[in-house]
Amino acid sequence: MKGIRIRPEQRGIRVSLFDLEADIMEVVWSRNWEHFTVGDVHAALEAEREIAYTTVMTTVNRLFDKELLSRERDGKRYVYKARLDRRQFLREMTREVFDSLTGIGGEEAVSLLVERATEADEKELDRLEALIRRRRRELES
Repeated sequence: MKGIRIRPEQRGIRVSLFDLEADIMEVVWSRNWEHFTVGDVHAALEAEREIAYTTVMTTVNRLFDKELLSRERDGKRYVYKARLDRRQFLREMTREVFDSLTGIGGEEAVSLLVERATEADEKELDRLEALIRRRRRELES
């Protein structure tokens, strides 16, 4: 993913995408589109609010530039495809944020993770323990 920035006041995919970018990705993911055109996205958004086709086209192109969408030419138009599903996107976004934190010192990033774990419930702690055990087994192999 290229050109991702962090908006800490936001939640979910809006942490790293502008609002219209997030709206477009939500439309693509919620409708499970394998392939789509700008016209498809425009029609879906237009059903909810008034929005110019050129605005949608520019934003879809920006998502392509950020490598969230791939595209192929089909005559005079492009047909797009999401490179990641919602879960994969959130995982990559989280990884990029974490990696950027390790740039200021891996110890600080790990400390933040441990601090977050202190707020976790028992189920979440069990999940974290399972992940750590799995990673230890991988290292031993």
